[in-house]
Amino acid sequence: MKKFLVCVTFFVLPVVFFSEARAIASDSTKGRSEESMASNAPSFFPEVAGRNLEGLEFQLPADFGGAVNLVLVAFRREHQALVDTWLPPAAALADSLGDLQYYELPVLSRAYKLLRRFIDGGMRAGISDLAARERTITLYIDKKPFLKALGISNEDTIYILVLASDGRVTLMLDGAYSEEKRSSVYGAARELLDSLSRSSNEEQVPN
Repeated sequence: MKKFLVCVTFFVLPVVFFSEARAIASDSTKGRSEESMASNAPSFFPEVAGRNLEGLEFQLPADFGGAVNLVLVAFRREHQALVDTWLPPAAALADSLGDLQYYELPVLSRAYKLLRRFIDGGMRAGISDLAARERTITLYIDKKPFLKALGISNEDTIYILVLASDGRVTLMLDGAYSEEKRSSVYGAARELLDSLSRSSNEEQVPN
């Protein structure tokens, strides 16, 4: 996600600062804790198109690659620190669970799509790790329906989603990593994998 911050700072700084300044000033009055947990997870991730930093097109949620997918959604430059707290635990979960994949989704307004070559190029230039570029999918979308579909009322923090392979959202959290949140993510992912295993075993049982 450092690529997200660097490129926005250098390529679209004059455009972004005005709108961001107003948003940040508004957020400062909300008193929202970054350690809170989101509730009432929605049923399904909305259908959106994106492109990763290697130029591969995605139709989400269909093109998420895991049996279980952990998706980190961010909206602002200052969210970098929050995303960073999740990356090592996400990698560890992917290693331990096997069928879990994780993704970073910088979400920008459709208004910035004309600057996509510069924004994505700035992100890509800041990342030497191929796997990190492949799992970073930028979205240039109409954010209102996206936020509404996910039940997100504001953009003052990041959101952590646990998705089934069909896009069903089984857990949504917000804010920085904590051990409590890791336990929730692990439990939701483990439950999905166990459910898939049971379904597979039932299909193999002869009538």
